[in-house]
Amino acid sequence: MAGRINDDDIERVRKAASIVDIVGAVVQLRSAGGGNLKGLCPFHDEKSPSFQVSPAKNFYHCFGCGAGGDVIKFMIEYDHLTFTEAVERLASQYRIELRYTEGGYTKQGERSERTRLIEAHKVAAEFFVDQLATPAAAKAREFLAGRGFDAAAIEKFTVGFAPESWEALVRHLRGRGFTDREILAGGLASEGRRGAMDRFRNRLMWPIADLSGDVIGFGGRRLTDDPETPKYLNSPETPIYKKSSVLYGLEMARREIVKQERAVVVEGYTDVMACHLAGVTTAVATCGTAFGEEHIKILRRLLADRNQFLGVEVVFTFDGDSAGQKAAMRAYLDEDKFVTQTFVAVEPNGMDPCDLRLAKGDAAVRELVATRTRLFEFVIRAELAKHNLDESEGRVHALRVTAPIVAKIRDSALRNDYTRRLAGWLGLEERDVQPAVRRLVAAGGNRAADIVIPPADGGNGGGRGGFGDRQGRQGSNNRRGGPGGGYGGQGGQGGQGGYGGQGGQGRQGGQGGYGGDRGGNRGGRGTGRDGGYNAPSGPDGLFGVEAATVPGQRDPVAGAEREALKMALQYPQLAGATFDGLAPEEFTVPAYAAVCAAVRAAGGCGAGHDNSWTARVQDQAPDDAIRGLVTELTVETVHSRGPADERYVAEVMTRVRIHTVDRRIKDVRSRLQRLNPVAQQEEYNKLFGELVALEQYKRGLAEVS
Repeated sequence: MAGRINDDDIERVRKAASIVDIVGAVVQLRSAGGGNLKGLCPFHDEKSPSFQVSPAKNFYHCFGCGAGGDVIKFMIEYDHLTFTEAVERLASQYRIELRYTEGGYTKQGERSERTRLIEAHKVAAEFFVDQLATPAAAKAREFLAGRGFDAAAIEKFTVGFAPESWEALVRHLRGRGFTDREILAGGLASEGRRGAMDRFRNRLMWPIADLSGDVIGFGGRRLTDDPETPKYLNSPETPIYKKSSVLYGLEMARREIVKQERAVVVEGYTDVMACHLAGVTTAVATCGTAFGEEHIKILRRLLADRNQFLGVEVVFTFDGDSAGQKAAMRAYLDEDKFVTQTFVAVEPNGMDPCDLRLAKGDAAVRELVATRTRLFEFVIRAELAKHNLDESEGRVHALRVTAPIVAKIRDSALRNDYTRRLAGWLGLEERDVQPAVRRLVAAGGNRAADIVIPPADGGNGGGRGGFGDRQGRQGSNNRRGGPGGGYGGQGGQGGQGGYGGQGGQGRQGGQGGYGGDRGGNRGGRGTGRDGGYNAPSGPDGLFGVEAATVPGQRDPVAGAEREALKMALQYPQLAGATFDGLAPEEFTVPAYAAVCAAVRAAGGCGAGHDNSWTARVQDQAPDDAIRGLVTELTVETVHSRGPADERYVAEVMTRVRIHTVDRRIKDVRSRLQRLNPVAQQEEYNKLFGELVALEQYKRGLAEVS
């Protein structure tokens, strides 16, 4: 049975843990205005930041995918933890001692699996460090000294040594209270005929940490020339270690990557050490796997976007051998996923950063990175080297394979420059090269039967353009967007009762369709800078609720209702009885009415006196969509000209009430037009009196506002 953390301790953790510190460890945050911060969402892939953090509320919300919650929820979602694991990890980080109650979900004092595995790795790392000082590790120390690493460097990177024993680490961990099941689950041992046996033996050991600095795995290098054993051996995939989403040295380089807006990707652990010691403090390396898409996402979140990534760089260093050439080509094929400037730094004599530092000193390593070459230029030159450019046939073949590389360059001025350079390298006239490049740019593709490269801004494709019903089936006058993300297509005519489709994923959402009773300009929601009509991107969008049922703030009625809800959630003491006087029926958007009802069920604004207010409102929400909307409204900036105050609250609530009165006035006038004032005099006079009273009430409200 159970493990349940004392409720008061959970609240202590929630209040002590800073959402800015926790999120900022994995996302580069910048000002979003109104006291909020923004960055690239860590939960979905995006090129423009739609993820916002509210330091005042200790909440986060992504206006792109809808992820949101408090600091504990972020730990659960980002690190794939259970609730208990997230609280324990935060408690450890903020030095809060937790108490456990009996009869909960875990035994008192019992730690979660993840916490136990992290602790086991910490103990193992300390064990390896201690072993490096033993006589048995003499060869390991000689290796490090021979690579130019002194005692201070070894200590800085906590390099260790795994002794040549079948169970030295296993015995040590058992002595510290860890079970064989935990040792095996953490990848620290392998299952042998006689039980658990050490996975790492007679190896130099590098601890691999996550962004918070917790050791989650190891990389080991053999110290013999035995061809039967792998030169490098890394931890296997475990509940806490996924090699495709880990970069060695990132916990040390993270702050400098953010500060310098540059990441340097090297190939080995000693290369990372050499770079950092030489002053290239943004160096990281993969852990026994090729640099892939998950690694790209990690770096993009740290680099964020500023001026369309102008000046933001990722620099790859590769060996000058054939393997290095292949690695450069792999990086080039993924280059468009970065939306940064990508470079490559290759030492002319084929030395890696560690060899270079040893041979020529720290300055040579810094110079290597400083004299980097654009990745596409490196690839072009590598392709040209494969052809005999002294012959016409060779030049023609070379042009066929290099023109697509030039066409892929996003910056048009840079593309024109490299068109001229390519002509010079090939010994051709620019007029002979330019048409080939232009045709490829116009086609938006690369070489036939090769990778498909999307245009820089996602192209003129996008989600559905025309719309009919809720599923977005096309109306009669549809202009349909292409298959890729990009500009939304022009909306076609909606079918009877149809809803607008969703606009493309790009800078500008498509315009919503128009048509039947419930069609109209409700669709076409873009997720870039300029969303489509009535459901724009960013804060005006909505997670979990159809764009068709939640207009954006360009609809004055919905905008006022949304602003009122934000005041109730963010400033409940200010909103107070004024908001509580509004009924859910006064909200025209069903989702907003549901939030209003949840506020009422949570005790009304008068009950919103502490940081648990948002959570209590969420508890009263009918489903995940409304809970997500509550988070969104809690984080979204209030649109007051200055600080939100009682006057602004009154103005917002009055606008909502005026819109309610307007709807009633329209309804009464419509009914009056259908009545015969002579035959139905009594009913007519009653409605007319109501109309006069409503218009008088509206004038009074207008004077107050």
